[in-house]
Amino acid sequence: MTGASMTSGETSSATADTVRVSVSSSPSADWDAFVRQTSGFTAFHLSPWLTTLRQTLRHSVFALEARDDTNQLCGVLPLAQVRSPLFGNYLMSVPFASYGGPLGSPAACGALVEEATRIAREKRCALMELRGRVPLAVNLPVSNRKITVVLPLDGGPEAVFKRFESKLRSQVRRAEREGVSIRFGRELVADFYTVFAQHMRDLGTPALGRDFFESLANGYGDEMVVAVAYLADQPVACAIGFFWGEEFEITWASALIAFKKIAPNMSLYWRLMEHVAQRGARVFNFGRCTEGSNTHRFKRQWGGTDEPLFWYQWSASAQPASTPAPGGAFALAETIWRQLPVALTSRLGPHVARLLP
Repeated sequence: MTGASMTSGETSSATADTVRVSVSSSPSADWDAFVRQTSGFTAFHLSPWLTTLRQTLRHSVFALEARDDTNQLCGVLPLAQVRSPLFGNYLMSVPFASYGGPLGSPAACGALVEEATRIAREKRCALMELRGRVPLAVNLPVSNRKITVVLPLDGGPEAVFKRFESKLRSQVRRAEREGVSIRFGRELVADFYTVFAQHMRDLGTPALGRDFFESLANGYGDEMVVAVAYLADQPVACAIGFFWGEEFEITWASALIAFKKIAPNMSLYWRLMEHVAQRGARVFNFGRCTEGSNTHRFKRQWGGTDEPLFWYQWSASAQPASTPAPGGAFALAETIWRQLPVALTSRLGPHVARLLP
């Protein structure tokens, strides 16, 4: 496969048998319709994700499209380049999500991965990572360092609640006895962000900007769910997640440490499960985590099962590469970040967070 270099707004193309791959800075008009009818799609394959990365984070995005000899889409691959002097130069499908990678026929997926590798070389990326949930027939190393936990919602909310252990049901009820209530709506992004920004500061991690979440809300409409837990009128826990097909993933969740004793996040998770089940979800996806971590144990307590993630990687070096991870060389920076006022981290955080893949 061959291809020409690309600048913003231009396209390059390559052919493999009867599959032609084009690259542009935004998906074509038929992208989302193709994604929705293709097995294995997720919310993160849809065009609003790339649009938000380009418009709010100013990342270079690459919409790779494979078309057959009748010019019909037969495969897509969303990519974004995350580049900074501090953290490195990466090509991701896709940043800030568990899933991405190529969709389509085997021939299309092979051609898309080959073109993505060419772009990674051209852009001098240290690592290209294609994030997915199923094995691919591609000649790339795969990492299973992350997993997710999925819970079937069979039988509806009442049946799901009865399957919980008694201790878990008691924790949910305690938060509600303390007066915690849950509200849903995309108009709650501001209250979500109040909790999210403080929670991320407490973790020592820069937070993405509020405009990032507002852009996603505008792009996804009812496919994005915003949930906020309140004690009186104070937001104390929050979550944002996405529908695709009959599955819902909780992608971000936060809670204020000051209210840990009443566990508002327990009520939040349960009412979110109830809400999405009533809207037709048959699977509740708890989002990615590291096996054996505290986050993993929290997710497993709801009765779900582990599901491995398959993240395929190409590295410019003979040595395996990886994206930045908490701890290690960043431990001191995390400690300092926790000591800063939330007002300051809310202003500075988005400028740093956008550079983390």
